[in-house]
Formats: sequence, structure tokens, C-alpha cells
Amino acid sequence: MKLPIFIADAFATKAFCGNPAAVCLLENKLDEDLHQKIAKEMNLSETAFIRKLHPNDNFTQSSCFGLRWFTPQNEVPLCGHATLASAAVLFHKIKNVNSTLTFVTMSGELKARKEEDGIVLDLPLYPAHPQKLHEVKDLIKTAIGDTLVQDVRYSPDTKKLLVRLSDTYNRSFLESLTVNTENLLQVETTGKVKGLILTLKGEPGGQTQAFDFYSRYFAPWYGVAEDPVTAFQCSSRGGELIISLRSDGRVDIKGGAALVLEGTLMA
Repeated sequence: MKLPIFIADAFATKAFCGNPAAVCLLENKLDEDLHQKIAKEMNLSETAFIRKLHPNDNFTQSSCFGLRWFTPQNEVPLCGHATLASAAVLFHKIKNVNSTLTFVTMSGELKARKEEDGIVLDLPLYPAHPQKLHEVKDLIKTAIGDTLVQDVRYSPDTKKLLVRLSDTYNRSFLESLTVNTENLLQVETTGKVKGLILTLKGEPGGQTQAFDFYSRYFAPWYGVAEDPVTAFQCSSRGGELIISLRSDGRVDIKGGAALVLEGTLMA
């Protein structure tokens, strides 16, 4: 079996930045267990699989495809950067003729719209609710020690815990913060939390570009110690997103992508 496969750096304008994702184009149905084996072989935070929905579809002319995402450990219901990477491969490498693509996924229909300066994703917006600190204090202390916390929110839909650090900290503090992800699996075993977001209020402009907020994201429960990009990303790879909240309860996320690898998977 030979499968075309790509790696694209999402939320970046040049190679070796942003958030890398593998993208696999499926001309035919793939054995179920091979999805996970391929994702483990690629060993990136996510590997995306784009599949045709009808026998007569093709990757150049069709506008609607199936899409699934796998970490090296398991399938996930939604992944923004791997969706952006998938759209980038179809738009820029395969030369899909449509300006908007629709992906049928576990999280419903997602759209990707091509613009001159990037790709806009139409994604669901999941609310985060206030979380009692005492219920998650062990998890937070394990992750960041005695770092001051300003607010804690939780999204039951995504099982993500959002921890806003004190406004007394700045971007360089978040960038250099050592986060202990190795022990989180032992501390949080209930299945309630599957991802930890550390976020910090942005700083005014000046000589550098102003951002509304900075963040880092950790998901050892999915086999991902740290995901490189989730906002203006303070990981070593960096990355930028333009986020627009919509009145219909969804969110537009805009970013670029750089194709860094093209090959054939032999299996």
C-alpha cells in the first residue's frame, strides 16, 4: 500500500515554526487499525486523514471530504491545526479549485475558506465555566508549582482546564515556565481533564506587536506533552492565530501554513 503523505507547519508563514501536522490523503478506505499505526509512526501531535465521501469524488474538484485526527496514542474529536494543515495541502499542493472546503468530522461540519493572506477555519465554540480551585489544586500545583493563578475555567465539552496566570506575569515568564507534565497522568486519573491550557493576558504594543493573550497547551493524556501552537504560542516554535468570535456561537480562526514535507507512505 502506498499513501501520499505531507507535513505542514500550521499557524506559521515559514517552515520549522508553528504547529506541525501530518496529512494523509486516502483514495480508498483504510483499515481501522492503520490510522493509529500511521499516527504513531509519524509521532506528531496530530496526524490528519482526509477521505473521499463518494466514489466519484477527487481531491482537486470536490469540495467536501471526511476528516479524522489521531495523536500517537488515540483518535481525538477535534484538532484545529491539523484541519488547517489539511486545508493547506488541498489548496496549495493539490490545487483544489474551490474557495471553501467542508470537512465532515466527529465535531460536525467544519469549513476552511481560502483567503489571500491565510486560511480561515469555521469551528465550534465550546464555553468554559468557572471551576472551583480546590477541586483541581493538586493538578495545577503538580503542573506549575506555586505560580500565582488568577482564574480557572473548565470546558466539559472538550475536557480542557484553562488556567489564567496572574496579571503580574509577562510573556517571558510564560515562555520560560517549566511545566511538569510527566506527573499529571498520576494526579488526574478521573478522565475529567484531558488538556491543560495555561494562558496570560497580552501586553500593550510598542516596539513589538500587541497580542490579546498568550498561551501554552499540554495534553499528556493524549500522548502530547506540549502542543506547539494554541494562540500566540509561547512554545519554542512560536505561532500566531487571528481569532474572531461570531454571533452564531462559532469561532473563526485564521492562520497560515508552510508545507515542509511531501512523500509516500509504504505500508
